[in-house]
Amino acid sequence: MGRNIRAVLFNSDESAAASLRSTLLEFEGLKIVAEVDEPILLPQVAQQVSADALLVHLDPDPHTVLALAGEVARANPKIAVVAISESSDGQLILSALRMGIREFLTKPLNKDEVGQALDKISQTRSERDVRGKLITVVGCSGGVGATALATNLAVEMVQLTSGGVVAVDLDYRFGQVGTVLDVEPSFSIADLCESPELLEPQMIERALVSHPSGIKVLCRPEQFLQADNITAAHCVGVLTGLVNLSEYVVVDGPTRFDIGAKAIFDLADVNLLVIHLLVPCVRSARRMLDGMREAGYNLSRTHIICNRVGRDAGSLSIADVEATLGVEVFATIPDDWAAVSNSVNLGEPLLTSAEKSRVRTAIADLARSLHEPSNGLEGAEGHEEAKKNRGLLGKIFSEA
Repeated sequence: MGRNIRAVLFNSDESAAASLRSTLLEFEGLKIVAEVDEPILLPQVAQQVSADALLVHLDPDPHTVLALAGEVARANPKIAVVAISESSDGQLILSALRMGIREFLTKPLNKDEVGQALDKISQTRSERDVRGKLITVVGCSGGVGATALATNLAVEMVQLTSGGVVAVDLDYRFGQVGTVLDVEPSFSIADLCESPELLEPQMIERALVSHPSGIKVLCRPEQFLQADNITAAHCVGVLTGLVNLSEYVVVDGPTRFDIGAKAIFDLADVNLLVIHLLVPCVRSARRMLDGMREAGYNLSRTHIICNRVGRDAGSLSIADVEATLGVEVFATIPDDWAAVSNSVNLGEPLLTSAEKSRVRTAIADLARSLHEPSNGLEGAEGHEEAKKNRGLLGKIFSEA
């Protein structure tokens, strides 16, 4: 039976985080769109994130966490709350069911029991409008061209769709999405983050700037101090609202692999990590991938994009990068500095300023690949054999 379940995972036990996440993500059709480790944030996230299920790890304090889970279940009847615990105490399970908890799963998790619980959620959830897809474009180091790629990718995606595309700037202080597209916003993401729990479609539309290409743009805050007030929960709430109104949301960022980034990676349908053929950049990409693996991420939604590839790349090759990272490069973008710099300086997308250029053609091909998942392209997981063949390359990229 096909599932398409979006879940929020609550877990305050750091020692169980990686194993719990990896175990749950083994189930086809289950997508963890947000992860919370602070009990106080759970009610807020349940309201802000569009999810079908809330998976609550009760340990190590089952009774305290269960009381909070029960409150969330009563306040959000459309969300299926599932409790997970090592305890099989009958009184605890009975209390959970009386509070409105849909399922109680005991650890170690039984594959059949979890599968049955997910099938019930899939069968009983109310029909929802079709959601759009969220694509993040993350530079593994500064100056790799992530902003130019994100903005031009959004422009190419809108040529393939009828449901609308939004480009979002998640670099709250130094973002240049608005500059690259030459738009002057009246509002920014900071305005939407002031009261994300009250976001209405009209509020979102008012904050977006229309671009001649057909995309809409959500820019960074105008003032530095506004950035200090934006939390990961705020950002997730805004992105969820955008995804519910658009076919694609393409974000430039997040800029660092921090707590906020993890929440956005959870929510995203595709994460594009952008690199150059430079040792420091590849090292950063390797650290990010290793960190995601250690945290129990399913990397099937994460792809490596090698930007500015040309004859002057030096001693590194795509094969070197793949052997070092242990993953296949999903796409390469050719080095065409003249076309890209001219596009940025004019404030026009490549589709307008350099339609016939090699770099524009490559980004258009990338957009089609992302729009047509039936191509069978895999993510960063499943290429372990390449890691075994690092050889001397491993010494080049190993940390000093």
